[in-house]
Amino acid sequence: MSGTSNTKFVLPIIVISQFLCTSLWFAGNAVLPDIIKNFPAELNLLANLTSMVQFGFIAGTLVFAIFAISDIFAPSKAFFVCGIAASIFNLGICLKFSDVNLLLLFRFLTGFMLAGIYPVGMKIASDYFKDGLGKSLGFLVGALVLGTAFPHLLKTFTADFPWKYVIYATSTLSLIGASCVFFLVPNGPFRMAGQKFDFSACLSGFKNINFRSAAFGYFGHMWELYTFWAFLPGILLLYKNTHHLDKLNVSLFAFLIIASGGLSCMLGGLLSQRFGAKKIATIALSLSGLCCLLSPIFLFADSVYIFFMFLFIWGLAATADSPLFSSLVAKNAPDHLRGTSLTLVNCIGFAITIVSIQLLNILSKEMNSHYLYMVLAIGPILGLWALLKRA
Repeated sequence: MSGTSNTKFVLPIIVISQFLCTSLWFAGNAVLPDIIKNFPAELNLLANLTSMVQFGFIAGTLVFAIFAISDIFAPSKAFFVCGIAASIFNLGICLKFSDVNLLLLFRFLTGFMLAGIYPVGMKIASDYFKDGLGKSLGFLVGALVLGTAFPHLLKTFTADFPWKYVIYATSTLSLIGASCVFFLVPNGPFRMAGQKFDFSACLSGFKNINFRSAAFGYFGHMWELYTFWAFLPGILLLYKNTHHLDKLNVSLFAFLIIASGGLSCMLGGLLSQRFGAKKIATIALSLSGLCCLLSPIFLFADSVYIFFMFLFIWGLAATADSPLFSSLVAKNAPDHLRGTSLTLVNCIGFAITIVSIQLLNILSKEMNSHYLYMVLAIGPILGLWALLKRA
């Protein structure tokens, strides 16, 4: 596959596989109303369920970074093993049990294995596409976004079936995606031999102003993104109940709004080739931050058209910068630790999402919901400050 004639098929394979495997990410969220029936006393199940996947992902990325898994071992093999394991742990929530901690454990383990899918997928792409990496990661992260949204669409199509069908479907998709990478994507031509984990070497990347700028911009972006996604069904449900829109399909619109971000990832990647990744990332982060600040006006508008137009704009803006930050991090990371650096930055970014999700969950009980999502603007504001700060 190292030849030019074959590498053109690599990106589509990675993109499709990434989409199939990351459908596990929000599988639990998509069936949350059904799961809650088994645990009616768990008032914070949404925040805790989402946070456990994120926490598992963080733990996984730390393990992958410490052992430099994607740099020492063939990334496609790591992707394969983690995709298979994640699909099995995802099925675990279908078991009958009364202890909510077992439910959270299975979501944690699923998140742990996703650490071998998302950042490793980016590592594989960076091994194949040294030039135009922003475009490649645009399609790759777009696949992640579509995968994240997909369980909501599955829930819509399987509304008349038991909720476990969503879990069965996403686990099957993960098996297919993992197998595609293993059998069809060998080591890339730009892959360098890995070294043992050197924590100080990874942190040395932060001494580079360009690496630091991209990393902190990404951290600001992550403060907003997953919290917005996690609370989106709640936003839709609140609007549905407040305006008595009985026919509003929450799962379908949650899918459409989140999935729209997949398109903006791809578009952002393409635009970055002409205008530069940093410029497009700055514009996208500015727009999403503005959406956070303007949320009190539009999320409670009487016009359903204004409400949905705003949510789609937010969904597009919130993700457009994600692959661009990853591209900037990869370009400015040490060559021999590119995969580990991507994994470490991902780890920190997802740790930030837990803080953001839990904070919003606490604030939702203490403050007027009209102003709740303005808190998410903290991330984009600090991210922009890091991006625009000069050495």
